[in-house]
Amino acid sequence: MRMVDLIEKKRDGGMLSDEEIRFIIDGFTKGDIPDYQMSAWAMAVFYKGMTDHETAVLTDAMMRSGDTIDLSRFGTKSVDKHSTGGVGDKTTLILAPIVSSLGGKMAKMSGRGLGHTGGTVDKLESIPGYKTTLSAEEFMQQVEDVGVAVIGQSGNLTPADKKLYALRDVTATVDQMSLIASSIMSKKLASGSDAIVLDVKTGNGAFMKKLEDSRARAKEMVSIGTMAGKKTVAVITDMDQPLGRAVGNSLEVREAIDTLRGEGPADFKEVVFALGSQMLMLAGRAADEKEARALMEGVIEDGSALDKFAQFVRAQGGDAAPVYDTSLLPVAGKTLEVTAKESGYVHRILAEDIGIACMTLGGGRETKESAIDLSVGIILEKKNGNAVSAGEVLATIYGNDDAKMQAAYEKIAHAYEIAKEPAAFVPVVREYIFPE
Repeated sequence: MRMVDLIEKKRDGGMLSDEEIRFIIDGFTKGDIPDYQMSAWAMAVFYKGMTDHETAVLTDAMMRSGDTIDLSRFGTKSVDKHSTGGVGDKTTLILAPIVSSLGGKMAKMSGRGLGHTGGTVDKLESIPGYKTTLSAEEFMQQVEDVGVAVIGQSGNLTPADKKLYALRDVTATVDQMSLIASSIMSKKLASGSDAIVLDVKTGNGAFMKKLEDSRARAKEMVSIGTMAGKKTVAVITDMDQPLGRAVGNSLEVREAIDTLRGEGPADFKEVVFALGSQMLMLAGRAADEKEARALMEGVIEDGSALDKFAQFVRAQGGDAAPVYDTSLLPVAGKTLEVTAKESGYVHRILAEDIGIACMTLGGGRETKESAIDLSVGIILEKKNGNAVSAGEVLATIYGNDDAKMQAAYEKIAHAYEIAKEPAAFVPVVREYIFPE
C-alpha cells in the first residue's frame, strides 16, 4: 500500500477501505508518512469529503493510535463536554467547576487554539503556574480528589489526532466536517467518560456556517458516540456573533470567573446552563432540566463553584489568587476603541472577523510553532440588537503592538454591521440532538 495512491484515490472521489484508513493513521502516527503527504490527503478530504462509515473508521483509528483512559471507577458520574470551536467560547472554564462541585467527574482533555477560534488550554495558561500536562497517575488522582482535571493532549492519548490537529491549522483544512467530527470524537472516546455532551456551533464564527450542516455533523457525532457505548447528546448553539463579551485568552478567563460570581453576559450564561443541564442529567446528578438549572444556580449563588475553580487551579500548580482577584490576570498595556460611524442598531457581528482580529493581535496561531500573547484581546461593548449612537464605543482592543492593534481595528470595524432597525431575535441555543 502506498500513501500516494491513497491520496490520489481520495482526490478522485473514491471511498477508502477500513484497511486503507488505518494504514494512513498508523503510518502518520509512526512518522512513516510525512507531513507533506498527510497535508495533501487532508486537502483531498477537504474537497471530496468522507462517508459516514469512513468518518467512523477514521475516528476509531485515531482513538486507537495511542492509550485510552479507563474512568469506569467513576461509573455514571464521569461526563465530558466538547465544543466544535467558536469565538469567545469559554464554557469549559465555568462548566468544569460547576459540574464537579455537584458531584460529577470531569476528566477533560482540551485542545489549543485552532484557526480563528480559541483553545481552552491556552486560556488556562493565562493563570500563572497552571500546568496543562499531568502524568496519567496525577490526572486520575486529581479527578478522584477534586472532581475535575483539565489538560492538553499529552502523553500517548490520540497522538494521531494531536499531529493532524496541528497540521490542519496551518494548511487551511480545519473547516471540514468529517475531520472535525473524527478529531472531537476520537479524543472524547479515548478520554473514557461515560457520557458526552457536544456543543456544536453554527453560524459565521463556526467551522460549520449553515444550520443544516451543523445539524448533520451533530447527528453524526451523536451516532459515533452512541455506537461506542457512550451516552451522547449534542446542543447546537449560535455563533453568528461571539459568545459573551470577551475574546482573548486572559480576558475570557476573567469573564468566566465573573460569571461564576453570578455576573457575566446573558448569552454566555444561557449556553452554560443548556450544556450543564444535559451534563448533570447524563451523569445522574439531576432528574430533569429544571432540577439541573436550579442546582447550577445554587452553587453559583453560594460560591461553591468559584471555590471549586480555585481548588482545581491550585491542584494543577496554578496561582488561585486571580480566581478571587481577576486584576492579577495578565492584560495588555495598550487599548484602542472602535467607535460607531453611524447611529442605529447592531444588526450583526461577523464572529469570524473578530476571531481573526484577536489572532492578528497575537492571541492566536498563524503557524503551529507560533507563540501566543495571552494578554491581548477584545471586549465587545455592543452586541446584536443593542442601540448605538454615532461615535459610541463598539469594542475595546487590548494589545501590545500599535501596528497589530491598527490591523485589528480595521477588521473589527468591518465586522460590525449597523442597521436602522434591530434584527430579528435569534436564540443562542438553537436545537438539541438526541440519539435516535
